Amino acid sequence: MSLVESYRRTIKRKKEDLKRLRTARVTEIGKIPSHKRRILSAQTTIGRTKSTATMNSKYREIEREEKKLAGIDKKVADIDKKIATKESDILTEEKKLNREIDREQRKIDAVEKKMIADNERRMKEVCGMLDRHTELHQETNRSLEELKNLPEKITVLFMASNPLDAPQLRLDEEARAIQEMIRKSEHRHSVSFKTRWATRALDVIQAINEENPTIIHFSGHGSEEDEIVFQDNQGNAKLVSKEAIVQTMMSTSDEIKLVFFNTCFSYGQAQAVVQHVNAAIGMTTTIGDEAARVFAAQFYSAIGFGLSVKKAFEQGKAGLMLEGIPEEDTPELYVKDELDPNELIIVKP
Repeated sequence: MSLVESYRRTIKRKKEDLKRLRTARVTEIGKIPSHKRRILSAQTTIGRTKSTATMNSKYREIEREEKKLAGIDKKVADIDKKIATKESDILTEEKKLNREIDREQRKIDAVEKKMIADNERRMKEVCGMLDRHTELHQETNRSLEELKNLPEKITVLFMASNPLDAPQLRLDEEARAIQEMIRKSEHRHSVSFKTRWATRALDVIQAINEENPTIIHFSGHGSEEDEIVFQDNQGNAKLVSKEAIVQTMMSTSDEIKLVFFNTCFSYGQAQAVVQHVNAAIGMTTTIGDEAARVFAAQFYSAIGFGLSVKKAFEQGKAGLMLEGIPEEDTPELYVKDELDPNELIIVKP
């Protein structure tokens, strides 16, 4: 970390401390009127009563309230002293920051003077390097801005469907594995994992409206005709078309960044849905129960560590290979044309 960045972080931290002190001061001062009202009320009562007992009681009350006011005055004085110290510290750090910025600028100026003295060929090379440096700097700034705009917490909406008249899948094991890997990730507090079971077609819109997810995960069966299998009112299979899924994504939350189809033959759905979301994962053919579980769990583990979608996808495939499951070519990642999956980060690092 550069000294400039270090000073800036220190200044930011001290300003936050100063803000808290000022808030505490306002809070303490805000207590004064109520104590003064109590004193005034007690004085009024003393002026009206002839009862010695009442007078003594009110004098004691006044004494208590005056002690509280004195305590507040002491706290405010202590806070004022801390505020003055903190303001002095900030001023000192800002001077250090300005000196370091000037020092770095002088170094930059010296380098620029040397570059000007070079011959034309060298100047062209340097100009080319500077142009590339500017591009990288702009790319870095864009990446930093994108990271700033990431939400503090995301929701993964896991929707499972295991119809009675279809081969039974161990979807509960998949959900458990995903949740466990998220729990062990670095940014686990930034990922909320929500599940929906025995999902029916209309449950999808309802669940999205309720949870406003960043990632939607479909787990269950799929067909070779680009259909996803949900359940009907009797718990049997109900096929839903790719077009219906695309329309659903288009008509629901703008917060959805990724749709994960952990179902067989779902690559067509994933390809289509990236018209409306940043990225999607689908399967090019059938996928085994264990493969689906291992790939998904490792993918979400990487997401929970703040890695890019591309890195998470590659780690999911690596997980399959490490477990000796020969299905690493089944998952496929799709992203919008203008996006780089290596820069697509979902969890704020």
